[in-house]
Amino acid sequence: MDAAKANSKNIILNYGAILGATSILISLTQYVLGQHLSPNMIYGLLSIVIMILITFLAIRNFKATNDGFLSFGEAVKIGVGVAVISAVIAIIYNQLFMTFIEPDFMDQLIAKQEEDLFNKGLNEEQIEATMNMTNKMKGPFISSAIGIVASAFIGFIISAITGAIMKQSKEA
Repeated sequence: MDAAKANSKNIILNYGAILGATSILISLTQYVLGQHLSPNMIYGLLSIVIMILITFLAIRNFKATNDGFLSFGEAVKIGVGVAVISAVIAIIYNQLFMTFIEPDFMDQLIAKQEEDLFNKGLNEEQIEATMNMTNKMKGPFISSAIGIVASAFIGFIISAITGAIMKQSKEA
């Protein structure tokens, strides 16, 4: 059992780092193409597909190194672990991005959001209320916590489905 625990830790760290690096690559691509202020469904779908693929590969790798055995709990632990490690890496990158690469990113993003709300036909009071809420959520601690929780939740869903499909119990 100790070998399995050590093995799952290495798999979580390795695949979490791969997913985190991939997330950074997608963000850099958006930035280089000048699309970092406008949400684009393609990048969101690509991120989800890559997260599903890397989580599946991590769970499959664990199962292969565990003599073909995988419990539902192990699958969930690996999937959530990969997602959380990836989220931490992405958060560190985002903080570096907003501090050194694009220090006025948040101001640009807020201005873009205000413009989008105005274009959707919201009145000044509605825009002001929405922007007040946005300003409360933009701090590094709140946004980081939301990012980690959201990533862990998505990782849980992906790994629960994968674990339910791939689980293989040891014969008694």
